[in-house]
Amino acid sequence: MTPAEQTDALAAGQAVANTPLRQALAGSQMLFVAFGALVLMPLITGLDPNVALFTAGIGTLIFQLCTKRQVPIFLASSFAFIAPILYGVQTWGIPATMSGLMAAGAVYVLLSQLVRWRGTALLTRLLPPVVVGPVIMVIGLGLAPLAVNMAIGKTGDGAAELMPQDVALWLSLGSLVTTLLVSTMARGIFRLVPITAGIAVGYGLALWFGVVDFTPVKDAAWFSLPNFVAPEWHWQAVLFMIPVAIAPAIEHIGDILAISSVTGKDYVKKPGLHRTLLGDGLATGAASLFGGPPNTTYSEVTGAVMLTKNFNPVIMTWAAGFAIVLAFVGKFGALMLTIPTPVMGGIMILLFGSIATVGLNSLIKHQVDLSQARNLCIVAVILVFGIGGMAFGIGNFSLQGISLCGIIGILLNLVLPRSRSH
Repeated sequence: MTPAEQTDALAAGQAVANTPLRQALAGSQMLFVAFGALVLMPLITGLDPNVALFTAGIGTLIFQLCTKRQVPIFLASSFAFIAPILYGVQTWGIPATMSGLMAAGAVYVLLSQLVRWRGTALLTRLLPPVVVGPVIMVIGLGLAPLAVNMAIGKTGDGAAELMPQDVALWLSLGSLVTTLLVSTMARGIFRLVPITAGIAVGYGLALWFGVVDFTPVKDAAWFSLPNFVAPEWHWQAVLFMIPVAIAPAIEHIGDILAISSVTGKDYVKKPGLHRTLLGDGLATGAASLFGGPPNTTYSEVTGAVMLTKNFNPVIMTWAAGFAIVLAFVGKFGALMLTIPTPVMGGIMILLFGSIATVGLNSLIKHQVDLSQARNLCIVAVILVFGIGGMAFGIGNFSLQGISLCGIIGILLNLVLPRSRSH
């Protein structure tokens, strides 16, 4: 995009969103784009979707405060934390897991100050694509069994059957095919909501088969407080979650570069990458105070900004406000909990595969040469440790999954000798 085109696009975006009513309508549209992914993450991990809506709204407002409301971006549930949250909730419970997520938010804050002090050079030296790429792949591939089990009508661990497999496959494949078709064939704003479309079709099929129980919706109040959960200190959960923040922090940089490209403004310089990282970290910390999932910038919303030319950050303020208001609608949260497991499983097959592909693309995009023994060793160890379930334990503490992969990747990158030609 040329400077002249960027100027014209910015003027067009400002013209579209120059009245409160239009800003409100545009904000509701942005929330609709983010909605599917926003509520899917807490439904998978056992957190409250109403709390996730509330913390997404609060997190976006905190981000805007840190960045002086200069970046048109929306923050909501991060999929990178699904596996760690599942493990944390099963092992220590939700309050203890929230203390770990608060520590993950603190890592973002520390990284923001590191970037402010030394720029991005030190960060990319510690976390080059050869480390970040396979760690992101582990996030997706490590969750593959969970998606398949849910798609065939079982619990995430496969221990119990929730519904007959033939019915479950109708629901999961219906939601999966719909998500695929909308992602590849839809046009305009509809192409940005494949998850919402997949949930809608899968839910419709569930109604057809009569496997939806509306009792919780009837019993729920129209307006009620979300099920807020305060964090409780647990040092094992804290040590487990801290390394998990590494990969999403690097992804954050890519998201900021993407929105900069869309709007024609360099947000890395103004308000500064350190401010955007700080906003992400404080938003994640704030979410943990209420029992919500960690927040991250949403690429779906960036796509909507590019499509609609709505570059005014005030639009995201409206989206945040709508999310907060919707969080207090009790029947809405109860309705979300009636979504059958296979419907979510079908969408997760594509979603988790897409996460793994993002990691693979990172290796390809940065031309990581896997014919070099050093790079091959780093990628190979990270993948097998992560997917194979390697764990290192000391007493009651166990380091495994994404946390272990992140630490091992950083250490191997620092210790293994580099090729003399590089």
